[in-house]
Amino acid sequence: MKIITASLDDIPRLQQFRTDAAAWLTARGSDQWSTPYPEDLLHKSIVAGHVYLIFCESSQDPEATVTVDSKADPALWRPEEVLEPALYVHKLTLAQPGRRGGLGARILDWCGDRGARSGARWLRLDAWTTNTGLHRYYQHQGFEHVRTVYAADAFGSGWVAQRPTRRVESALFEEL
Repeated sequence: MKIITASLDDIPRLQQFRTDAAAWLTARGSDQWSTPYPEDLLHKSIVAGHVYLIFCESSQDPEATVTVDSKADPALWRPEEVLEPALYVHKLTLAQPGRRGGLGARILDWCGDRGARSGARWLRLDAWTTNTGLHRYYQHQGFEHVRTVYAADAFGSGWVAQRPTRRVESALFEEL
């Protein structure tokens, strides 16, 4: 798996990831990601170097994207939790949602490895509150449900979970 930092030129592809995932989710009865992600926020995340594109061994096109940063959303994480060193996973999206090839798990392992190497204790994420299938997936990946936040400022994504960071054999991914 090859991982590169996204550039502003990648915005159309990143938006397409979200559009495709939203269509896939809608077909399964979910309203997750039914609104476009604000381009100004995407732009800021890219400029900050937090957005990544993931390529599989034989692919010329990105197979997935993920955003990873150290900023806790105060609507989701309590002040005492924010004090703990953590990395936060956002917008993990596959080009082919629902594909069963282990790519999502490998991306989460890469995120956890980054966290461990930077001194973070936790790898944290939030998921759409009503997407119970996604909750089960993350729990299968070792995440423990912390709580569900139903506040308006959680914007429907109030299911929060975490797992300890851990180093992973670096031969599994190549970061460029």
